[in-house]
Amino acid sequence: MASKSSGSFATRAVRAGQTHTAENEQSEPLFLTSSFRFASAEQAAARFANEEEGNIYSRFTNPTVRLFEQRLAALDEAEDCLATCSGMAAIMAAIMGICRAGSRLVASSQLFGATFNLLENYFAKFGVEVVIVPDSETDSWKKATGSKADLLFLESPSNPQLEVYDIAAIADIAHRAGALLMVDNCICTPALMKPLELGADIAMYSATKYLDGQGRVLGGALTGKSEILRERVFPFLRCGGPAMSPFNAWTLAKSLETLLIRIQAMSATADSLAHWLTEQPTVTCVNYPFSPGYRRLDLARRQQTAGGGLVSFSIAGGQPAAFRAINATQRFSITANFGDAKATICHPASTTHSRIDAQARAQAGIDDGMIRISAGLEDPADLREDLERILAAGQNAAAT
Repeated sequence: MASKSSGSFATRAVRAGQTHTAENEQSEPLFLTSSFRFASAEQAAARFANEEEGNIYSRFTNPTVRLFEQRLAALDEAEDCLATCSGMAAIMAAIMGICRAGSRLVASSQLFGATFNLLENYFAKFGVEVVIVPDSETDSWKKATGSKADLLFLESPSNPQLEVYDIAAIADIAHRAGALLMVDNCICTPALMKPLELGADIAMYSATKYLDGQGRVLGGALTGKSEILRERVFPFLRCGGPAMSPFNAWTLAKSLETLLIRIQAMSATADSLAHWLTEQPTVTCVNYPFSPGYRRLDLARRQQTAGGGLVSFSIAGGQPAAFRAINATQRFSITANFGDAKATICHPASTTHSRIDAQARAQAGIDDGMIRISAGLEDPADLREDLERILAAGQNAAAT
């Protein structure tokens, strides 16, 4: 029988990681247990001493969580994967495992709001030097990194600006400085881009987004080399405890079975909406990696197989116009989450990035008239009709 980790992406999505129990079940089993029994005191001692492999306690080993980890690793073509209770927990675990007081962490200015706050308000006060790169240009990353660093971190595409970074070039900068590169791949997922193939050392995921794809559970994950994940990050997970629950892991493992189908459909819808938005006179700016005129279109097409399901755009009139526009929706859900089967809409400056000061938002390209939409699995024509309603409401607000 062929390995369950072999075959195409679609095959791995439904087969990788599953180990059948004595019941010979077709669907993946769910192990809802906090701990595991040992055959003897000697076996318990051997497992705690890492002399024998096996489950001990679900805070750090659980068969259902391991199923999700192995399946995601197979999709990312990674040696290993570690699951966490949320995407933010995955970021925290990676930094805790790699950095210490005196470390240099170089990060993009275009980060999710909570990520930015985690770096500047928490890790910085514990002695980690946090250097923010003002833009996506390779020379800026080279200058900010210098000759010595411990970790470089970026989102590509970024949320909500949808800026694409040259991962291969930045990976080279990181490695020349003795650093690791971690890439937040939440928007593309392994279905559209594999950062590890481009030179990144760690790919980070908020599994809450497209990996689940139906807005049901929280989760996070890191993929990469076993040496990095198991020796440097796992010890923090074991004692720190930001564990993924078995139920969430089971839900996410099942969700991965349809990831490719969902994200391809969402990307096709987002692409059509982005192209339409560029033609609307009331829209001042459209951010989408595959949209006409995008300044890094060639790079985006080199790194990604599709543009992804997120689009952001700006309208005149600032926050009042954006609020009036968003409130006119009849089909988009007003929520800060994205990657859901249901299309969503939000105002980044007052929600996901509201805890970043106005100057930092402006530097990151997030203006008060920006609106972010996440394409769902609805009929694209219905979503476009709703966008017409949204833009009309925004235009009326701007005119008053």
